Amino acid sequence: MARWMARRPHWLWMMAGVFLLGTGWILWSADPEQAAAAGTIASPHPGFAAPEFDLETLDGDRVRLSDLRGQVVVVNLWASWCPPCRAEMPALQQLYDAHRDEGLVVLALNATDQDSSAAARAFVTDHGLTFPVLLDPAGEASRAYALRAMPSTFVVDRQGVIREIVIGGPVSLATLRSLVSPLLEQAD
Repeated sequence: MARWMARRPHWLWMMAGVFLLGTGWILWSADPEQAAAAGTIASPHPGFAAPEFDLETLDGDRVRLSDLRGQVVVVNLWASWCPPCRAEMPALQQLYDAHRDEGLVVLALNATDQDSSAAARAFVTDHGLTFPVLLDPAGEASRAYALRAMPSTFVVDRQGVIREIVIGGPVSLATLRSLVSPLLEQAD
């Protein structure tokens, strides 16, 4: 016991040092400027800019998210084999039909790296979708949006900022309207 008591100050200094180093590391790594300097990329969150993408549609046109500034954009990541994706597509189509004249754009990003363009095309035909369907063959947009589950829906305001995220589904038309309507009422 006397031996332990003699070493006690060493243990206290060591524990204090570990505490200070740990606290310093937490504070340093939580600083967004330091994180940006270290090259880390934050996953998408409400209140932050939506990750940019430049993808091809089924018709061969290119769509860049930044070109849609000034409009409210619903970005939906999906695959043709996904049952909840199939279940929510009619709600997305109804939302688009009801609000496209108010500045709403719905973009369906097919996770083509986990699907195929042929299956996506057949899905679009079967469901009569009229909004742009984009192909993500390399999975770049899926990674940028930190796709964890399908479907995943991101509501982006007129300034390009994510306002709402819905992971999983199917999301109902009422839910979609409640997320989009306040943004459509806001001016540019």
